[in-house]
Amino acid sequence: MASLCVNNSFIFNTQTLHKRSFLPATTNRRRRSVTIAAESSSSMATEKLGIKIEKNPPESTLTQLGVRNWPKWSCPPSKFPWTYSDKETCYLLEGKVKVTPAGSKESVEIGGGDLVEFPKGMSCTWDVSVGVDKHYNFG
Repeated sequence: MASLCVNNSFIFNTQTLHKRSFLPATTNRRRRSVTIAAESSSSMATEKLGIKIEKNPPESTLTQLGVRNWPKWSCPPSKFPWTYSDKETCYLLEGKVKVTPAGSKESVEIGGGDLVEFPKGMSCTWDVSVGVDKHYNFG
């Protein structure tokens, strides 16, 4: 198990993260709050504009979901509108896409190695800059 100790303030190992005070007990200074995000063997999902993305999920997650048994879909570089009639979860094997939800000026970029969830009812534009090859599942 790997451990890291920095100025006797934090101890980190792959299973847990413990926070300790980093000011001596005799000091009158206000204590500062420090937040550290530690990632163990699982990757973290983020959400932007209603789209959930987990970058490079572990193979155990893909196996648990049955991703390799899902249908495949491919698309060359192109730009097109799309509406999700149901929730879609997909795993991009390769490609690069900029997804812009309808009515938004912001985009979400997804690419090879991403596990992505699109919510039911979302309308968006897919701008595929590098051809996509993905597994997908509705529902």
